[in-house]
Amino acid sequence: MKNSQESGSSKKHKEAAAHVGPVSVALLTVSDTRTESTDLNAQYLSKALQEQGHEVTAYMLIRDEPDQLLTALKALSSGPAQFILINGGSGVSKRDNTFDVLSGVLEKTLPGFGELFRFLSYEQIGSAAMLTRATAGLYSGCVVFSMPGSPNAVRLAWEQLIKPELKHLAYELSKS
Repeated sequence: MKNSQESGSSKKHKEAAAHVGPVSVALLTVSDTRTESTDLNAQYLSKALQEQGHEVTAYMLIRDEPDQLLTALKALSSGPAQFILINGGSGVSKRDNTFDVLSGVLEKTLPGFGELFRFLSYEQIGSAAMLTRATAGLYSGCVVFSMPGSPNAVRLAWEQLIKPELKHLAYELSKS
């Protein structure tokens, strides 16, 4: 669903952002059960990013442990990545720690990502959409997107929210 009422300012920013070259992205999967070979989300995102001309600069698969997430964030943000796409650990079970860790370290938040994600999810899955703690924000110069670990959720977040704004966000970050 695309809003045809895009403002003139937003259009100008996106036009300027269209000239942004490839964006560098790190992928991080948070899961206690997946392996590299069964990580369909990272495989999907890697392919989708490359199809758009972007580059995947790093990939990590970690257990849902707060110390592992902090270590991964520090490592990925110190590399060439401008963006870190995290999938998994965004729910409400005792093992879901991603949101809790991110809420303590994000320097600026982008609350609209989580709000829009839950809105779009509600259209697909109903009231269960309120159980996700999808979030986004800035950490150490990188834009971090955290989404649920279900393949449908990753596809929704990428196709409807992240992909349309990736270059725009990269452009905004490059401004002083």
